[in-house]
Amino acid sequence: MAKATINDVAALAEVSIKTVSRVVNGEPNVSGATRDRVERAIAKLNYRPNPSARNLASDRARLIGLIYDDPSAWKIPSAGYVIRMQDGALRACKASNYELLIHPCNYRGRTVCDELRTLIEQFRPGGIVIAAPLSNMPRIVDAVAETGTPLVQLSPGGKPGGHYSVSTNDREVAAEMTRYLASLGHERIAFIKGHRKHRAVAGRWEGYLEGLSTAGLPFAENLVAQGDNSFGAGEACGEMLLRLRQRPTAIFAANDDMAAGVIRMADRLGIRIPDELSVAGCDDIALAQQVYPALTTIRLPFAEMAERAATALISRSRREPGLAGDETIAASLIVRDSTGPVRA
Repeated sequence: MAKATINDVAALAEVSIKTVSRVVNGEPNVSGATRDRVERAIAKLNYRPNPSARNLASDRARLIGLIYDDPSAWKIPSAGYVIRMQDGALRACKASNYELLIHPCNYRGRTVCDELRTLIEQFRPGGIVIAAPLSNMPRIVDAVAETGTPLVQLSPGGKPGGHYSVSTNDREVAAEMTRYLASLGHERIAFIKGHRKHRAVAGRWEGYLEGLSTAGLPFAENLVAQGDNSFGAGEACGEMLLRLRQRPTAIFAANDDMAAGVIRMADRLGIRIPDELSVAGCDDIALAQQVYPALTTIRLPFAEMAERAATALISRSRREPGLAGDETIAASLIVRDSTGPVRA
């Protein structure tokens, strides 16, 4: 059986070829009834648009790129946040008949900017979503911007520099987590900082300090450890904090991987969770529910942020209103078994 063409769809739906094109490309100015008729014809004929032919009609491909730091360059047992970003961006692309190009890159490499320029020249994407920490590195953002490709920064950790950005309320929700631990009676609440180059996680440190202040708790420098977002850092920082003469009764880590490392170290030291120690993290990756006890954490809206960013780029490619400013999507506390009231 011959492959269905756009002419076949137009004939069956009794509309013009241009109307079919508008429906396929997710463009406005098509009535609901007409759109339904065209979509039924597409389904009946099993019509599949030719991406190459569509790309020839414009300077840019119907393609959104998602670039992020390569998790394999880190000693991290999970990359759940990457999967969630991909899921969100895919939802936006699928809804508008766009494709998603995912590209992990090592920002430590000397040729990363040339790598990105070559990628953009080869695929001509309609827009690029830049995930943290790449989104807060001027040389990488500038390398993409210099190609003239529309871009959105995810969690740039500061002013987006004229580019549209989508962030979450890291500081506010970290303060909320600290106050939650204080509400359980914890007065010695330790904090493990994230990687120094990740500006987004810096907001969690600021939130911790704010949470202590609003809970009326003093800041203690010896209850702070510097991590690097990895599981191993969580183990090392956890051991240091748990061997203090006056050890903390609660540890709040800037991400779930480090919190999971703390849980493992507490088990090695014979410290029961949550009876003797409460542990909290941030991200709500799959690992948070796989560790025992299940981790109290902050659910960051990675999927929603990436979906919003991709949707905005797709709208921009249709010459709809431009992108500007900083959009915030709120995170939320997820309370599980790793936290509990302080022991008398």
